[in-house]
Amino acid sequence: MKVSFEAIKDEYERNWTNMRIRPGRAADAATEAARKAINHKDTYTEIQNKTDVPWWFVAVLHSRESSFNFNTYLGNGQALNRVTTIVPKGRGPFASFAEGAVDALRLEGFVGARDWGIAKTMFRLEQYNGFGYRGRGVNSPYLWSGSNIYGPPEQRGGKFVSDGSFDPGTVDSQLGAAVILKAMMELDESITFDGGPAMLSHLEPEEQMASTALLMQKFLNDLGANPMLDEDGIVGPKTKAAVAQFQQQHGITETGVLDTMTVAAITRAAQQPTTPPPTGDLSQILKRLEDLGQIMRGGPTATRIPPGPPVTSTPPAANDPITLFERLFALINNKTAPVSGTTNPASPAPVDQLKQVVDLLSTLLNKDGKPVLGQVNGALGETIGKMLNGKKTALGLIGSVLTALLSSVTASPNAGGIAGLLGTIVSAVPGLGQFAMPISLALTAWGVLGKMEKWAQGTAPPPKPTT
Repeated sequence: MKVSFEAIKDEYERNWTNMRIRPGRAADAATEAARKAINHKDTYTEIQNKTDVPWWFVAVLHSRESSFNFNTYLGNGQALNRVTTIVPKGRGPFASFAEGAVDALRLEGFVGARDWGIAKTMFRLEQYNGFGYRGRGVNSPYLWSGSNIYGPPEQRGGKFVSDGSFDPGTVDSQLGAAVILKAMMELDESITFDGGPAMLSHLEPEEQMASTALLMQKFLNDLGANPMLDEDGIVGPKTKAAVAQFQQQHGITETGVLDTMTVAAITRAAQQPTTPPPTGDLSQILKRLEDLGQIMRGGPTATRIPPGPPVTSTPPAANDPITLFERLFALINNKTAPVSGTTNPASPAPVDQLKQVVDLLSTLLNKDGKPVLGQVNGALGETIGKMLNGKKTALGLIGSVLTALLSSVTASPNAGGIAGLLGTIVSAVPGLGQFAMPISLALTAWGVLGKMEKWAQGTAPPPKPTT
């Protein structure tokens, strides 16, 4: 159930105004709760001084969570001297109640809040316990138990007797936070509701956290949170439980808290494609490259080009770059590639296949092992060196831009033309930028080195005159 403070703040003010402590519970409220809270005002004030959270708010939370037991953690009522095992998990141990209380209030986003009017106070108290009762049409007993706002004869009863298990026939016997607070105000006139919304010039801490919480709830729902979370930006018990489950599944310390590490992990998981792209399958790219090779050589695929005057082409030599690249693609794709009249096995052994790939690359990159260019360009071999001579810097910069563009292309291998080729590349080569970008940057750096070499050799073209 999605909950908005603005939508229910009038309800809180109305219920507070109309609330009456039931006669049979008035003595309990005054003696067992209000007096105990006031007797420990100094401890609660110490926490207020560190957090700006009113001492009386800390007191009513303490009553509900652990019946004023100062050996417990305010966040869930577990022992202070051990690490917590329920949400929020992994907290502590703490040296004192105050230390643990500061930690719990910080996790809830209450530290530094300024609006402590009655509506915001009731909202925070109900948020602390969760808004599950609203979905059952019941006023939360965490707030109103012991008053005419909860339970028969005036109102509906019911209680969550365990996580997710609601019993409509059970009435909560523990005093609600609003009832305890009302009794405390009758004994301590210093308790007032200060800092209404009109006095605020900034967002409250939980409001600052709401946008992140809302996004994480959406991501967790996309990742299959069960039960589905209300996307309301409020980190209630259901959201904490879903966060804890995600942390457990992904090897993160299980706390149920949306800390920086958890937010980053949820974001990464939600942005990963639900169906992983194929890995290592370059068949579609190789097919298109083979088609391009056929076009360049005047083969069958060339019929796609508009007809023109007949051209008689001489088959290229067995060691020209196009033929060598075709043989290289064939080896990579584990196909049979005839070489100068010899026949390769249909499925060469991995070692033999690797040797053929290395030999082909050596033929492509060198000519008789004698580079005819400078050391920088010559290191690429005569064929590639001449082809890239004077172009490496530009190619590197263009490649960097294209890599970034390819990373944003929607994979659509069935499309035609350039869009289809780009879609094929994107769908068949996941993480393209991780490989192409370093190569592009290396080409740029190599181009700069080549230019410096030419300057050193005196072979660089003279600078153009400026006017």
